[in-house]
Amino acid sequence: MTTTEGAARGKVILFGEHAVVYGVPAIAVGIERGARARAEAIATGPSTLRVRDWNMKVREDDPETPLARAFGDLLRVTREAGVSVSAVSVEAESDLPPGGGLGCSAALGVAVARALDPEASPEVIADRAGAWEAVFHGNASGVDAAVASLGGCVLFERGGPTERSTITRVRAPGVVHLCIGNSGEASSTRSMVEAVARLRARRPETTQKAFDAIHTLVKNARLAIEAADRNAVGQLLDLNQMLLSGLFVSTPEIEQMCSAARAAGALGAKLTGAGGGGCVVALVDHADAGAKVLAAWKSDGFDGFLTTFGAPETARRGPSFIESAP
Repeated sequence: MTTTEGAARGKVILFGEHAVVYGVPAIAVGIERGARARAEAIATGPSTLRVRDWNMKVREDDPETPLARAFGDLLRVTREAGVSVSAVSVEAESDLPPGGGLGCSAALGVAVARALDPEASPEVIADRAGAWEAVFHGNASGVDAAVASLGGCVLFERGGPTERSTITRVRAPGVVHLCIGNSGEASSTRSMVEAVARLRARRPETTQKAFDAIHTLVKNARLAIEAADRNAVGQLLDLNQMLLSGLFVSTPEIEQMCSAARAAGALGAKLTGAGGGGCVVALVDHADAGAKVLAAWKSDGFDGFLTTFGAPETARRGPSFIESAP
């Protein structure tokens, strides 16, 4: 191996946060912003990883730093798969805010995994990136790594201890416009997942009712996306936000951003990712409507950007392991 490169997408979860950890399907989309990595063979080890955006450089044999442990675990699973990776120097960068709910760590993990083994399939890369994600997020669902590797719009259902996760391509006719806004508060997926787990332990019936309602939303949302019924998708986003608020993962800033987006013409808005901070996603009819939402957020002191998914992405034939939507 001399010099190889890898890239990955960020992600937005449209429906199903937190419930996806407990087997409820989630709908997520890959976005244009993501991560890139370059791996270069070096004469002697240990291997190193430098993430420019974080101003961090780590060695694979450093047990004290989470980034180093994630890098070391990723190297280990890659080597255990029979890939000849000796000593490498990896440079990585991301366009995504850490702790923003846009899959920054997963995108970096997938980009590095691809740089280490460019010939591996998206399925294999997502699996390997799971070792990286486990360091940062503990009991993560796996949806971030899957979307970072695959892109497009997918229905993700987490597998059990002995079962593979199921990934189904969701076809969205036409281009769908989304506004992504950053609350400015970093969020820890691990801590928010653990908080919901504690809530579930204290109030199992109430929490299960919320998960069941989210499951119904996800099923209806898939139908609405495939039918290009933007108004229905927007209404379902608002309902999902209400249920997430009931799980105590929203914040005053997130609620403010959702309200501002709706007032500016968004069809619906909700948090995306673990909550407790991070980002908001708002659905709009077109780019001009998106500009109004972004302006409203900016006037309140929040940054944001416009992204799309839909026909140009989903028209491509996916990798063979993706189940085609009926």
